[in-house]
Amino acid sequence: GGPRAPPREDAQLPEQGAGDAAGDPQEWLDVLGNGLLKKKTLVPGQGADSRPQKGQDVTIRLKATLEDGTVVEENPALTFTLGDCDVLQALDLCVQLLEMGETALIVSEAKYCYGAQGRSPDIPPNASLTLEVELLAARDAPDLELLSGKEKIQLANRKRERGNFFYQQADYVLAINSYDIALRIVGSSSKVDFSPDEEAELLDVKVKCLNNLAASQLKLDHFKAALKSCNLVLEHQPGNIKALFRKGKVLAQQGEYREAIPILKAALKLEPSNKTIHAELSKLVKKHADQRNVETEMYRKMLGNPSATSTPRKCKDKLPWSIPWKWLFGATAIALGGVALSVVIAARN
Repeated sequence: GGPRAPPREDAQLPEQGAGDAAGDPQEWLDVLGNGLLKKKTLVPGQGADSRPQKGQDVTIRLKATLEDGTVVEENPALTFTLGDCDVLQALDLCVQLLEMGETALIVSEAKYCYGAQGRSPDIPPNASLTLEVELLAARDAPDLELLSGKEKIQLANRKRERGNFFYQQADYVLAINSYDIALRIVGSSSKVDFSPDEEAELLDVKVKCLNNLAASQLKLDHFKAALKSCNLVLEHQPGNIKALFRKGKVLAQQGEYREAIPILKAALKLEPSNKTIHAELSKLVKKHADQRNVETEMYRKMLGNPSATSTPRKCKDKLPWSIPWKWLFGATAIALGGVALSVVIAARN
């Protein structure tokens, strides 16, 4: 369905020893080596062996402030899966460096927080943040096979909503990553029986994720993957308007206008008042007509540009039937004379 691992920089794990930046409250650690994300220990933790691992569920105490000291977020017990892009990238990168019980200060540029979009109304665009973080707990993520229907639905929806956040931030690779995780949760095997309502709700989450996945793949020009996502939706819901519309767009992007037009017509029939579908269909019909005109002109040139109304030309190379008799007689005499001469020569030999 597209790239599963987001192109996120890896945090540089500091080595233990004298003057270790992770354990020295006076030193800043340049986490990525680019000066955009720094960490400083305020209260040392329980040692490097207590650091959490990617895939674990971690709980932290968080306080986030702007450069002017304005507090924009406080959470005494924020829980997320480390490495799943569930939170700000600054947190995902730095929490893996924390020791259990450690309190640290993280200074991050907007790139690893809310970026150019910001977060209305309290975080302006391109805002740097200072994060005070304490690692409270780390434990293995729950076994998906043992989750109840309600728990599985809630977990998949959290991942889907995170994908929506990245989509709104125009970070389509991370959006795809989150939608893929949500789909993996929905599609995981289970040792628990679900009610019909829970099964229907899980299917609804799956369809939403596939639709959003197709939209993200389309933004990245991953047409083959987007087409697959649309087809998976249509297998479950043949009349899904979003899937029909996006499938039509994918085919149009590939120049398959003849296949795309009936699909968009089907979508418009289901929702005749949809102006977006109507505009896309009108544009597509025009492109298809232009494509056919170009093909017709090309074939005409290949065939020497024949005119359908012109009459066949008479062949000028044919000999007329009214050949003078003296020409015919002369030619016959020459032929007979040649034969007689050949006979004489043969007799003498």
